[in-house]
Order: sequence, then C-alpha cells, then structure tokens
Amino acid sequence: MEETKENMLVPEDTYLTSGVHIGTQQKSASMKPFIFKVRNDGLYVLDVTKSNDRIITIGKFLARFPPERILLVSARQYGKKPIEKFSDIVGTMCIAGRFVPGILTNPSISGFIEPEVIITVDPTADRQALREAVNIGIPIIGLVDTNNTLENVDIALPTNNKGRKALALVFWLLAREVQLNRGKIEKREDFEHSVDDFEQTL
Repeated sequence: MEETKENMLVPEDTYLTSGVHIGTQQKSASMKPFIFKVRNDGLYVLDVTKSNDRIITIGKFLARFPPERILLVSARQYGKKPIEKFSDIVGTMCIAGRFVPGILTNPSISGFIEPEVIITVDPTADRQALREAVNIGIPIIGLVDTNNTLENVDIALPTNNKGRKALALVFWLLAREVQLNRGKIEKREDFEHSVDDFEQTL
C-alpha cells in the first residue's frame, strides 16, 4: 500500500474531491476488480489507486504513438473541453459531440481519418466510435465507470466518466504523463497547464 501512495500523481484527496471515485448504483461483472466498496446508499465507489496506476500506464502507452494518429472521442458534454484541451497540448485528433458513422471505416466520406489508437470517454455513449475502432483493429482505451462493461476495451481507465471535475482531472493528468514520457517536459512540475484549463464550463 505504501508503495502505491508514493506513486500517486496527485494526493489521494485530490482524486476524491474531484469525484474520480464516484461510481453509479450499477456495477458490471467486469468492473468488479476496480471497485473499492459499495456505500450505504447503494453507490459503488472506485479504487482511485487503480485509476492512478492506469493513468501512468496509459501515459507511457500513448507516448509510443505519433500524436497526430491518436483520436479522442466524447459524446458526453462534460468530455468536450477535456478532450479538446488534451488535443491542443498533445497534438492529437478529437471528436467531441456527434460521431459521424463511417469516419474511421469509409474512405470515401469527407473527414475520413486513420487513427492508430482511440480513447473513448464512455464506451457506452461512444459505441459507434468503439464499433468502428474494433472494425479497423486499433487499440481502444476506455474511461470506464462501474456500470460500463469492458467488452472491446483493451485498456480500461476506471473513473467517474460523467463528472465535470473528474474528467478535467483525468485528462489533465493524462496530458501531463504523455508529455513527460515524450520528453516534452523534464518533470511533472514543468507542466504549465492547470486542471481548470480542462474543465467544461457550465
């Protein structure tokens, strides 16, 4: 346990105050390993140390791809600003809002793109993007809440994927990890953006 605490990218309290741990009242069987406990009100709570470890893993994984071949998608409103800010900083592609069917699979449509890896804010809400990514055989990183299944998700990042502050913190941390692993910053403290830069305004 102590070793995990040392590896925390931000204090555990920061994860908790941003609501990264807040799940839903449903849990899928595949999310069981990431669930810390169930509250008296029936809400499932995620283990933020596992979220933290996955952010480190995903940061290293994404750094191996050319940034312009990474695609972030979010049908959810609160995912819009976080993925756009991440894309700005890291230099990736992003689709916030409606995902046009065929954009990954049909070369004849306008706006056709060929990513090498995709990050989805919610595999359920972004199912069209997920389906197309499966079709073309690229790795899928999914931000998954307690009610999501891990079907077709290659790397799961357990987090509250519906909360404004939770999504801002997760994408801020991911952007910082990617830039660190790509050698764009020497140490985490050199990252000049704040979590607030990633937060969707109401």
